[in-house]
Amino acid sequence: MLRPSLAEGLIVAFSGGVDSAFLLWAAEQTRRSCGGRLLAVTAVSASLAQVEKEDARLFAETLGVEHIFEESAEFSNQEYLKNDGNRCFHCKTELFRLSRTFGQHRGFKWIAYGYNASDRRDFRPGHAAAVENNVLSPLNDANLTKDDIRALMRANNLNLADKPASPCLSSRLMTGVQITPQKLKDVEEVEKLLRSGGLRAFRVRLHENGDSRFLRLEVAPDEFSLATEMRDELVKLGRGLGYRWVTLDLAGYQTGGGNL
Repeated sequence: MLRPSLAEGLIVAFSGGVDSAFLLWAAEQTRRSCGGRLLAVTAVSASLAQVEKEDARLFAETLGVEHIFEESAEFSNQEYLKNDGNRCFHCKTELFRLSRTFGQHRGFKWIAYGYNASDRRDFRPGHAAAVENNVLSPLNDANLTKDDIRALMRANNLNLADKPASPCLSSRLMTGVQITPQKLKDVEEVEKLLRSGGLRAFRVRLHENGDSRFLRLEVAPDEFSLATEMRDELVKLGRGLGYRWVTLDLAGYQTGGGNL
């Protein structure tokens, strides 16, 4: 799938996460052996954490792949901001729109993204947007699971192989909590503090209940002690940002925790 797509020009929608990083690497290996044209596009908005932007920049730079950051406009879409079960559909629709527009200007015919075989088990409204926009998913076509992808990245000494899953900041807001740039900035600040304390697997979930707002920290159970050692700093930061409580979820870190 990659070889004919590269011949006509391929854009990889590159978030800086594991799946799109491996896809970009595989596309670059194919381009080097078979020729073609390749471009990595990273959509930038308030939902992209600075650490993810930097990971994307460094990885593409290491590969030597042409890479651009393009401002996306999902925050002008009220359907996205209301944060219901179709948020990812609206986000991916905007990602593919801007990629398509840029590709038309530069003569790139195809767009690919990092959907893979493991994603088939999850509710993925963003994939519906990919299908509607004729976006390729080569990792899924090759039946590669998330574990396969990490193993292949390790085998090829790629530096994001063990990076934890890294969906956008909007996924941290509980379903139905209206998205605003300030809320996403708050989440990013608290996650930055957790990261500085040595934690690797975590999420900061933002809840609203009437006038009460609080932050629920999902942390891998083997990192609970690190989180509790930071209790005073976390409470001070959370309350300083205007949240009534900063809580530690004893169920631990789990994907999809924004939909509970």
